[in-house]
Amino acid sequence: MINVRAIDELATRLATLVPPGFDSAREDLARTFRATLQTGLERLNLVSREEFDVQRLVLLRTREKLEALEKQLAHIEYTLGSAKPRS
Repeated sequence: MINVRAIDELATRLATLVPPGFDSAREDLARTFRATLQTGLERLNLVSREEFDVQRLVLLRTREKLEALEKQLAHIEYTLGSAKPRS
């Protein structure tokens, strides 16, 4: 989700950069900047910081579980390997 307030602030800042002779067009430019920024950011398919952090934690837990399973498998393989009768 895109932070609309941040987009509004950026659009307003961009509009303040308009030269003084174009004061009448400043609000129109701010609206245009806002729409352009929102459209461009939506195309980037970004995720929120909250969603990113949640997925990072899920990945971390999955990695921990995988490492635990790898250790279990190594132990089982070792146990089965040492239990084989010698020829």
